[in-house]
Amino acid sequence: MDSRIMKAFQKEITCPLCMKYFVDPVTLACGHSFCRPCVYLGWHDLPDHVICSECKQMVQKRNFKTNICMKKLAAIVRKTSLWQFLSSEEHMCGAHKEMKKIFCEEDKNFLCFLCSKSQEHEAHKHWPIEIAAEEHRENMVKKMRCLWEKYCESYRNLTMEMLIMGSWENYINLRREAIRVEYGKMPATYYEEEKHHLERLQKESKDIFEQLKESKTRMAHMTEMLRGIYEEVKEICHRSDVELLQVTTDTWGCRISMYIQPVNPELSAGPITGLIDRLNSFRVDITLCHEKVYSHIFLYGELRSVNVACSAQGSSLIIPTSECFLAWGTHTFSTGRYYWEVEVGDSWNWALGVCNDDWKNNRNYKINEVEGLFLLGCVKEGSQCTLFTTSPLALQYVPRPIGLIGVFLDYEGRTVSFINVAQSSLIHSILFCSFSPLVNAVFCCSHI
Repeated sequence: MDSRIMKAFQKEITCPLCMKYFVDPVTLACGHSFCRPCVYLGWHDLPDHVICSECKQMVQKRNFKTNICMKKLAAIVRKTSLWQFLSSEEHMCGAHKEMKKIFCEEDKNFLCFLCSKSQEHEAHKHWPIEIAAEEHRENMVKKMRCLWEKYCESYRNLTMEMLIMGSWENYINLRREAIRVEYGKMPATYYEEEKHHLERLQKESKDIFEQLKESKTRMAHMTEMLRGIYEEVKEICHRSDVELLQVTTDTWGCRISMYIQPVNPELSAGPITGLIDRLNSFRVDITLCHEKVYSHIFLYGELRSVNVACSAQGSSLIIPTSECFLAWGTHTFSTGRYYWEVEVGDSWNWALGVCNDDWKNNRNYKINEVEGLFLLGCVKEGSQCTLFTTSPLALQYVPRPIGLIGVFLDYEGRTVSFINVAQSSLIHSILFCSFSPLVNAVFCCSHI
């Protein structure tokens, strides 16, 4: 083959980022190809849309598929280089003057055919070198994908804990204020209970914050280690076939298998004596009008602004549309104080509370709308249920309520409170609500 053609061919199967032959190549929407590890490492901390380093076009991050054609072409070039090496004089078997085309799995040696049949090696597992090299590289690529998923999980956990730590003091201050407001509505004889309640809150919040600090340190070390191993494996994958076959990866196993469980902060329920009895004096019956819509109303993905947007495959997070069942209160409120209860059982993927009448007529149904939507919601991801409230969108670190949930609307006080009825405890109060002239009760549940 003409040297110029060969040079052009080699350029086409060379990653523009690492300047080595492709390993697990992917092709962007603009048509340029890169090694998957180079894309992951280079784009992981960037937004959903990034600029291609070759053509400077804006392209979207997504779940890239391996470019099989580019992968095969890179394998052909590696095999050509391998055979050039095997044909060299220094690689010939000194005893039999034959090419060493056999790889011994046990002792990582290269053997000629006759040596592989000798008494010393006949019980060992042997492979043709080119097959062994491709098999080893493919196994490395699989390890890298597993590594990247573990790295992303660790990165999510670390970032989440940092977000919690950054907002923890403000969250505790808001909870403390809401508890004081509740006790302020009760007789002075509850002063000692309020004092003990707030002291317990202070102690629990301090203990949880210390746990978060320790976990953050461990998680940061774990995340850095996983990224380092990933970069190490990436470098090994780019080595020549001969060098690749002589690498031992046993030492990675125990490090990769390590897992640090993130802290799941949860304050105790904190019962308030007489809370339900007091609220029952404002009790009303709510008649609901059912409606079926298709929306993103409260799926977990919409909490990514509070949680972390990190996909294992480096793709942007796309929130699926859900079939969402809404139940509106037939009665609207424009003044006064009202209390009602909703049965949620042991379920998840629900949201309840109140909304402004103009929000009810908004068919976008976006839960991250700051104005006019005052909800408590529960969503499940994996085995973990998460509580959140809106206005603003925020996570709640209290036990998930089972059974009845109370909703207390104080129109003049511009407050919506959510009560764990079984525990007689405050889940959360949304203070300083911006009510429109008319307010509706709302309940919804979703089936993804």
